[in-house]
Amino acid sequence: MSSILTNNGAMVALQTLKSINSNMLDTQNQISTGKKVATAKDNSAVWAISKVMDSDVKGFKAISESLSLGESTIAVARNASETVTDLLTEMKGKIVAAQEENVDRAKLQTDIVALRDQIGSVVSAAQFNGLNLIDGSSTDAMNVLSSLDRDSNGNVVAAHISVDRQNLSTTTPVAAQAFGDTDLADATAAAGLISATSGTVVHDDTAFDPASPTTTIADGGSETITIGTVAEGNSYQIILDDVNVNVNGGGSTLGQRTFEYVASSTDGTAEVAKALTDQINAFFGAATGSGEGYTVTQGTGSNANQFTISNAAGGDATSIKVGLRAQTGGTAGSSAASGGLGALQNVDVTSDSGATGALATIEGLIDQSIDAAASFGSAQGRIETQSDFISKLSDSLKSGIGAMVDADMEEVSARLQALQVQQQLGTQSLSIANQAPQNILSLFR
Repeated sequence: MSSILTNNGAMVALQTLKSINSNMLDTQNQISTGKKVATAKDNSAVWAISKVMDSDVKGFKAISESLSLGESTIAVARNASETVTDLLTEMKGKIVAAQEENVDRAKLQTDIVALRDQIGSVVSAAQFNGLNLIDGSSTDAMNVLSSLDRDSNGNVVAAHISVDRQNLSTTTPVAAQAFGDTDLADATAAAGLISATSGTVVHDDTAFDPASPTTTIADGGSETITIGTVAEGNSYQIILDDVNVNVNGGGSTLGQRTFEYVASSTDGTAEVAKALTDQINAFFGAATGSGEGYTVTQGTGSNANQFTISNAAGGDATSIKVGLRAQTGGTAGSSAASGGLGALQNVDVTSDSGATGALATIEGLIDQSIDAAASFGSAQGRIETQSDFISKLSDSLKSGIGAMVDADMEEVSARLQALQVQQQLGTQSLSIANQAPQNILSLFR
């Protein structure tokens, strides 16, 4: 049936053309924006997920900047710590030279003071954006923002990498050791603090007399020293005489060296024995020829309060005289680690006891600076790894977002071509349908 009031063909063609035009508009939007989900109305669920992920990407960009700042700050501290280690090693060379005979210790002390001042300059300058991790100004760890951790419920927690500060300050007050000046009752009382296995005389008030040593270690012999009792302020002194000491420029000569230690409130007999063992061992290693065969060994277990000094057979073929002395009323010095590198202020190689004490001190300070550099190096490596991971994570998130919302341009291009053809056919079909009523006029001619 034909009707001039209702053109079903035109209505069908019109609806089809509208659908084609709508699809074409959507396709053109994808081409112009490059996204198949550009707004929430396109796909609300995907759009919401993509926006959350997009916010995380922007957050990771800020984290990357934080990691870069933290890495730069730590790099400055690490480089400074390594420089301090080099300067301390150079200083050790001066202190070792002071152990020898026939050297100008006053000039060596001048060089040591210059190196100490240079270390202070390095430490003071080791700041990045005003933050100094090695000057001892604070003990608070530096926290570097490293990640944003999101759980399945959408809760976000900031994660940090904690970097411990290191104290390499040379100006931190450190108490110097002061040998006791209070005489014990007699030699027997002094022997209660320190004694030798074969010795009989421990000086309680007088200085060492080479003519009457506590004991003598013959060539090829040894002597065991025992720390008897310990109390805060107890002062222990060992003097070795007729030791074959290196001479500046080559050769050796018989010399004398003094080793002292003042006990603190936390020291026991083993700690005192270790401190004296370390001093003597450092001296033997630095100032005596390898052929002399001098050694010192601390006991273990129940004998940890003892140490044995050995004079190997051969070498100089001379006996070592050993003098022991004990006093009370001394002041224990601060440990090397308690005040940064402040112990450098007390290094004085102009005397025998000062030179031997400095040798033990510098070893502890070098270890401290090495530990500081290693700590910063480890933290810097961790931050570099995290920074690389954050960069890759951001790329992965961007790829994930793109997979959800980006348009497939090859597919969109093919669809556009098809829609253009459909649009032309739809227009033609609508035109034909609109001409159908004209055919009715031929019935009335």
